[in-house]
Amino acid sequence: MPVQQGDRRSRRSRTAMEGALLELIGDRDLSQISVSDVTGRADVHRSTFYEHYTDVHDLAASACTEMFDQLLSATSALSVTGESSGEGVHPSLTAMFAHVAEHHALYQALLGADGSARVINHLLQRMTESVRPRLSARLTGPEGDAVDSAAAFVSGALLGAIADWLHRGRPGTPERFAAAIWPQLVAVSLAQPA
Repeated sequence: MPVQQGDRRSRRSRTAMEGALLELIGDRDLSQISVSDVTGRADVHRSTFYEHYTDVHDLAASACTEMFDQLLSATSALSVTGESSGEGVHPSLTAMFAHVAEHHALYQALLGADGSARVINHLLQRMTESVRPRLSARLTGPEGDAVDSAAAFVSGALLGAIADWLHRGRPGTPERFAAAIWPQLVAVSLAQPA
């Protein structure tokens, strides 16, 4: 089925607005960016913005999907069952922090004090879904909710660690920071549900 002109125009508009937001986040905090700022930078009408997004926070979640997918790829490969490839930290944990370090300005804008609670919640839910399969083989509860609770806990801990690391200016290397939190992740995963 051929792509219709409206579909191409819609994709171009979305790409322009997402790119504009990412550029604007490089200049100022997300909380200081308005719909007018985005539409002006993207050279689209305000009505076009509202055809695609409800507000700037909705746009931010959409604009960061590819970046979040990269983070979630490392998260989903993370084995939190107390096993790793060889001795020490699971390589996916180091990859996760290396990804955050590479995109630190954008993560700081989204997860920092002036970030977006909606974007944080969106990322937390996606991380929880990503971690859940790795925990399901290890944890089962009588009502089956132990896996969901553990996945939410591990995801919250990871996201909290990322936000704290960014807030403190990313001290040390991704490898060093991953090594510092790895024992806590293993301890959580080894705990048996009541």
